[in-house]
Amino acid sequence: MKKEIKTILILPDIRSAINVGAIFRTADAVGVDKIYLVGWTPRPTDQFGRVRKDIGKSALGAETWIPWEYKEKLLPLIVSLKGDGYEVVALEQSEDSIDYRKYKKPNKLAFILGPEVTGLDKKILKKCDKIVEIPMYGKKESLNVSVAAGVALFRILR
Repeated sequence: MKKEIKTILILPDIRSAINVGAIFRTADAVGVDKIYLVGWTPRPTDQFGRVRKDIGKSALGAETWIPWEYKEKLLPLIVSLKGDGYEVVALEQSEDSIDYRKYKKPNKLAFILGPEVTGLDKKILKKCDKIVEIPMYGKKESLNVSVAAGVALFRILR
């Protein structure tokens, strides 16, 4: 019997293979069912099927058992997932965001983490059902994407 996928993680245009590997490892720890790697996000294997050791080094094997799929573009993926009944939620600082600690996980969640430097584009945020944000109390305005993934996913999924 095939397991129903209820929690999806979407990684669009993440630049660092080390961050991608760390996110795979965190995704395993919190029970993410599938990861979509979008745009220029590094994949566990290259276009020739060769294993990317830089991802494996930080993923510690999680990249071999968490199902993942590559998509070239984010918007069609969002539309497709919404059509399949997923609530699409972005982790991003925005005027429309809510504190991630107040967000209640739906039955089917597609969670998007934005690119390290630029964050998610406003046209992507408009397509999301919700935007959640981790409050920042120090001088820095953001966390590393893999750290933010861990903070948010452990709170939201547990």
